[in-house]
Amino acid sequence: MSPPAPPRLRIAVLNRVFDSTGGGAERYSIALVEQLAQRHEVHVFAQQIHHQAPGVSYHRVAMPLRKPRWLNQLWYAFASWKATRRGFDIVHSHENTWHGQIQTVHVVPVRHNLFQGRTGLRRVLRWLKVLTSPRLLTYFCLERLRFRPAPGRRVVVTSESLADTMAATYPDSQGMTSVITPGVHLPALPGGAGSKAQARQALGLPAGGLCLLFVGNDYRKKGLPTLLQVLAELSGHVVLAVVGNPAQIPEFQRQAESLGLASRVFFLGALQDVSPAYWAADALVHPTLEDTFAMVVLEAMAHGLPVVVSSPAFCGISALLNHGVNALLVDQPRGTHALGEAVGRVCGEEDLRRQLGAQARLFAQGYGWEDIARQQEALYFASVASSR
Repeated sequence: MSPPAPPRLRIAVLNRVFDSTGGGAERYSIALVEQLAQRHEVHVFAQQIHHQAPGVSYHRVAMPLRKPRWLNQLWYAFASWKATRRGFDIVHSHENTWHGQIQTVHVVPVRHNLFQGRTGLRRVLRWLKVLTSPRLLTYFCLERLRFRPAPGRRVVVTSESLADTMAATYPDSQGMTSVITPGVHLPALPGGAGSKAQARQALGLPAGGLCLLFVGNDYRKKGLPTLLQVLAELSGHVVLAVVGNPAQIPEFQRQAESLGLASRVFFLGALQDVSPAYWAADALVHPTLEDTFAMVVLEAMAHGLPVVVSSPAFCGISALLNHGVNALLVDQPRGTHALGEAVGRVCGEEDLRRQLGAQARLFAQGYGWEDIARQQEALYFASVASSR
């Protein structure tokens, strides 16, 4: 006899922005919802919704005040608590809220950023700053409540490096923390150079030459300033496509112009579907200064792109990669020397690009969203069982 099918759960998912253009955290949440809705009843509670999937119920949470953000965060925490405090087997929060059995952490904790490495008078002064700032106090208190032990509570982090940070920052959370990385949909590889040409034409990119790709919503934190400096030292046949937050484009357009790169940098804004940009590019460059995982790297690898990415000290996924085998890792992404050397190799060595792209694709095959969703589902059942 085959084992009985697992029970169907009624799941509430909390995410203020449920839109794939929002960033990696949003795409993580969306992909999980799409998978879990195939087996469970899933309800999404969000303030901004740009998504439709079969079997998912969407509930728009009011936004009386868009700014200040801390006040909206507090409002969202209260409103989503009120809406989900009864009637659900699992409440899964991707937000800084005090409720929800499953708490998925996508960023470094506020407490870590505030107090890491500060002792003595510096620590006292930092506490004074927190206690006199409604914004910091709100984020700090919500976070403390979020990670306190509670019946059935599980904390999910996206990388081992973030797990280490959580253990150091909130030791009480260590026993309830699990690592569940993001996953990826493995696309079918397009046939021939014609597909690349079509993708470039659709995005308004040059048909010839090499195209590097940068994807990120926080251009500065993801390392675009340094990448632009590196590009200025490369051959004129190398161009850069930038995908992400359109609000930041004017500032970096000015930097590109000042470096003489106005005709070689193409700002594409936020794309609902980034796949055409992956198909159009010859390599992804992700010199991030802080990423707990970096879904964009995994997505690029699934498309068979060679990637240049910051080392594990800066980027969570890099701890899973092998330098020179399936990626090129940059130890010092803040400087142009190491990044320029890696990007120069990718641009100048076609065989290396081919090798890295093939190995990248093989790596990505081990991170399918269906398997990732099964890991998450097992955590749901463990949470429900321990709550009884």
